[in-house]
Amino acid sequence: MKSQPAGWLPIVLAFVALVVLSIGSSCFVIINPGQTGVLSILGKAQDGALLEGVHIKPPLISNVDIYDVTVQKFEVPAQSSTKDLQDLTASFAINFRLDPSEVVTVRRTQGTLANIVTKIIAPQTQESFKIAAARRTVEEAITQRSALKEDFDNALSARLEKYGIIVLDTSVVDLKFSTEFAKSVEDKQIAEQRARRAVYVAQEAEQEAQAEINRATGRAEAQRLLAETLKAEGGKLVLQKEAIEAWKAGGSQMPKVLVTGGDSGEVPFLFNISDLP
Repeated sequence: MKSQPAGWLPIVLAFVALVVLSIGSSCFVIINPGQTGVLSILGKAQDGALLEGVHIKPPLISNVDIYDVTVQKFEVPAQSSTKDLQDLTASFAINFRLDPSEVVTVRRTQGTLANIVTKIIAPQTQESFKIAAARRTVEEAITQRSALKEDFDNALSARLEKYGIIVLDTSVVDLKFSTEFAKSVEDKQIAEQRARRAVYVAQEAEQEAQAEINRATGRAEAQRLLAETLKAEGGKLVLQKEAIEAWKAGGSQMPKVLVTGGDSGEVPFLFNISDLP
């Protein structure tokens, strides 16, 4: 009977050691790179974020919330009206991270990262897009996409900065407009194509008319030169040459010909001897 307490002693000591080890381990917390911790004692967040490394905390009555402060990416839809009252929808991919020095404020006001996205980033994205879209027409929003994005970035960064959210980059994943505007754009493009075609046809006709004028001018000049040549000495020889070339161009097959007037310098008269009576 006296040996029973001695038999329980190792078990009791082991239990005590386990409790002490458990309590001792709960006095430390390790914050990894890319993380920031917020210490809460009895449910109250303490000032000063816990940066990467080992930190001591009160056992049993404290808790540490870990926040990822590396770059996060979320795709957020937005909708707005342009300056000309056209509906414009977009989807933005937003790269951001939490400011480590503001994590305690984030913990107190928003709680989790999911709450930050749904309660802060999404509505502020919507408002920032409204600001950017209202400054231009829907056509300008499409043709000046980089300017639209710049206005959006400036508005979003200014709005999220006060929440401890740092915007690193945004990109317009999709930009859509109403079907009515799409139809008007298509009609405008068709009209512009027709106008360009009409201008081309007019230019082509003008060029053809000018070419005809040039040809007529050339023919007139050739006739003038020919007339001057005929008036000059030797003009009859030119006529004889023209007559011979005209006969050749006609393709007549004359085995025998009679030429008259050649010695006197007159235009030669050529005829088929087989046709003589």
